[in-house]
This record gives sequence, structure tokens and C-alpha cells, in this order.
Amino acid sequence: MLVKKFHDTHCQDKSVLIDIRKAVDASPELRSKKDLIETFIAGVNDVEDVMAEWHHFVAEEREKELVAIIQSERLKEAETRKYIENAFRDGEIKTTGTDIDSIMPPTSRFGGGNRAQKKQTIIEKLKAFFERFFGIG
Repeated sequence: MLVKKFHDTHCQDKSVLIDIRKAVDASPELRSKKDLIETFIAGVNDVEDVMAEWHHFVAEEREKELVAIIQSERLKEAETRKYIENAFRDGEIKTTGTDIDSIMPPTSRFGGGNRAQKKQTIIEKLKAFFERFFGIG
């Protein structure tokens, strides 16, 4: 709502920007989303519908970051997308069971593969991704 208010003032009222920063800094939920919000605000000048543009912006950023994680960790794409959809539906990243194992690339379970370390790295990246995009857009 504050971003819409800022847009309605033709991006001139800097006190609204201060209010936005205070709101983001005061909310533990929004801290992980701070750079998303700031990037959106920087490009909000020439849009008609701020809310529609926000949803579009979040969807694009989410897709870019998910593709980056899939590529960097060599995850199985279809399984990873289904896992993430389920996480957003359920409201949490599940780290127990076989869900994580099903999205991981094939590695040796016996010596030398560092499977446990790789799994932990994937879990951390997916949790950070989830925290960043859960509850917005």
C-alpha cells in the first residue's frame, strides 16, 4: 500500500520511501524480501496498476532465482518445481522424508560423494528461496 501511495505521488514524496524502509526494517518477515521491494520501488515509475506490476515482478524474480538454484545444484527440474509448489501450498519447506532426495542429482551414497553435505546445501538454498518469496505476490 505504501508503494502504491508513493507511485500516486508521482514518486516525489520521499517521506513515503522512509515509511517503506521503516516498515520493512521493523518486520522480521520482510527483511529477507527487502532487496526485492527496493528493486521494485526503483522501477515503479511508469506503471498503471502497481499491484499487478508487483505480482508480475515477483513472479519473474521467483522464476529467475528458482532456475538459478536448479542449475547451480544440478537439481531435477520437474521434481524441484513440484517440491517448491508443495512447499508454498503447505507453508513450509519439508526437510524430512524422501522429498529432498528425489530432487537431488545422482551421487554415490557410498564414500566420496559428500551426499549429506550436498543435501544440506540444497536445503539451505531452498529455505532461503522459500523465505524470500513466501507470502508475497
